[in-house]
Amino acid sequence: EFRRLRFFMSGLIYKNVEYKLQIDFAGGAARLKDAYIGIKNIPVVGRIRVGHIKEPLRFDALTSSKYITFMERAIPADLANERNNGILLMNDFFDDKLSIQTGVFRNADAFGNDKKADKDIAITSRISTLAINNKEKEQTLHFGFSYSYRKPDTDDYHISVRPKSHLANKYIKTGTIPDIETVNIINFETAYTKGAFTFQGEYLGSSVKRNSIDFKETYNFNNYYGQISYFLTGEHRPYKNSYATFGRLKPKKNFMNGGSGAWELALRYTHTNLNSKEIYGGEQGDISFGTNWYLNSATRVMFNYVWTDIDKKDVGQGNLSIFEVRFQIDF
Repeated sequence: EFRRLRFFMSGLIYKNVEYKLQIDFAGGAARLKDAYIGIKNIPVVGRIRVGHIKEPLRFDALTSSKYITFMERAIPADLANERNNGILLMNDFFDDKLSIQTGVFRNADAFGNDKKADKDIAITSRISTLAINNKEKEQTLHFGFSYSYRKPDTDDYHISVRPKSHLANKYIKTGTIPDIETVNIINFETAYTKGAFTFQGEYLGSSVKRNSIDFKETYNFNNYYGQISYFLTGEHRPYKNSYATFGRLKPKKNFMNGGSGAWELALRYTHTNLNSKEIYGGEQGDISFGTNWYLNSATRVMFNYVWTDIDKKDVGQGNLSIFEVRFQIDF
């Protein structure tokens, strides 16, 4: 499949007005990704963006898909939308050591429209600190916490999760949960780099409150992961900023231009639990091994092997092995 087939344009006008428009044509249909206008360098506020933008929630989701270590992100998108229509405020303090982002959002469709939205709203905030930022030693340490209060646009709610391959089926799922009042999400994140080594981990908890005339209950679902990676050729993963997280990697020597490009090995464990009270959505653990070959700063070949263990009460236990390859170019 064409996992992503995107075209975008972005820029800065008169040093303080920014914009971006990105459209994805993967799957044979146009889908809106980033589409916003922003103003930078506002006193006290810092920066404001309005449009279809990423909510400040989950380190892995904020990292551009061009720069993620594995072919698929660790935390499932079904636990919370990645992008929504809204207004986002963000600012950095104390020489970028402290960063705060907060926004109000409405659910939007694939074209960025929320005309059918009724009562839905999402208020999402994130605070992070760059505890260590030593460029000479190529060392960074990042911590972050985010919280999202969400009132869905429909009373029915469900979560379904696939193994760490977009071509795989979704094996664990909550089914439809009716009479949903609110969803509260918390997320803890950390990332550490030291030379060629990188560690990254997160925990996400989702609390779903059901409220009907004769039935009240709160269900709790969660996901967590930890991953490590190492560049055999000595490169260092660059940290851009709190909201964009990691950025573009540049090999020390490009392939067929005096070198072999950059080679990276990575290992990740992910666990998702969709069991709560009388809901037996199932549990899933994924072990992913990855090898990334960066021919140059714009071209990458990715090799992933994923072993998935599934435990679902009404089905039983089973496992799945996946080997996949991706060819990626962006410019």
